[in-house]
Amino acid sequence: MRRKSLPRLLVEQIKISIDALEKAGVDNPVLDARLLIAYALDCDRLKLLMDVDRTLSDKEILKIETLIARRASHEPVARIFGKREFWGLNFDLNEDTLDPRADSETLIEAILRLTQTPPSRILDLGTGSGCLLLALLSEYPQATGLGIDLAPGAVQQAKQNAKQLNLSKRAEFKVGDWLENISEKFDIIISNPPYIASTEIPDLMPEVRNHDPLRALDGGTSGLEIYKILIPQIPKFLNPGGMIVMEVGQGQANEVISMMQQAGLTKPSKHKDLAGIERCVIGWKSP
Repeated sequence: MRRKSLPRLLVEQIKISIDALEKAGVDNPVLDARLLIAYALDCDRLKLLMDVDRTLSDKEILKIETLIARRASHEPVARIFGKREFWGLNFDLNEDTLDPRADSETLIEAILRLTQTPPSRILDLGTGSGCLLLALLSEYPQATGLGIDLAPGAVQQAKQNAKQLNLSKRAEFKVGDWLENISEKFDIIISNPPYIASTEIPDLMPEVRNHDPLRALDGGTSGLEIYKILIPQIPKFLNPGGMIVMEVGQGQANEVISMMQQAGLTKPSKHKDLAGIERCVIGWKSP
């Protein structure tokens, strides 16, 4: 039976949408509802709140309800929009890229704080959307970088993001398996490897479990399998005085530091994200 079309004010639609997201157990239902409705109506949130007494058309209601239904199924807002802001820059996403999160900005902050000599050459392993490399290149205008990812779709997306950010001339992206087929040395190697233990994947939030690529999440039995492969190789790819910067999961920092020390890297340090979790580990190659 076709639903009878009834006039609906924007303020009513906002309440209906918030209620639907609350019922679905979505985090931040008020914010997400307003973001999605503003997106559907092609306006910013300020205009949305200033225009709450206007009547919506059937087409607008249908568009809003479609978006709210997607979020109620725990599809992340960034996936619905197809983009995410990271380090003040906009990055388009696709199914092969991890959804960049604010926690990863800890790596950029730590590099800017610790680096005394601006880098010339940067390597990003498991680049995904290219967010880490491109954020660094935006801060170091004299630097160039290389991003490596196993997924061709991620590499293509990173190239597109570089073009949109006017960084294509300084950023190169290639399909590859971590450090294989790399012969040069770098001042900074940065990476956000998969670090979630395989057995923990089913317990992740559905926003992550069902929408981020599994290969970017699954860190094997211990969650540290990729670190065990990469870290022993890192020194030969660093220039003297160069640094390796890696994102880690909660409770993993000390083990990763131990691996770096065993590989001959010096001055290891840990850096906390805004939630107080040790999210970033840095090691240096001796000058």
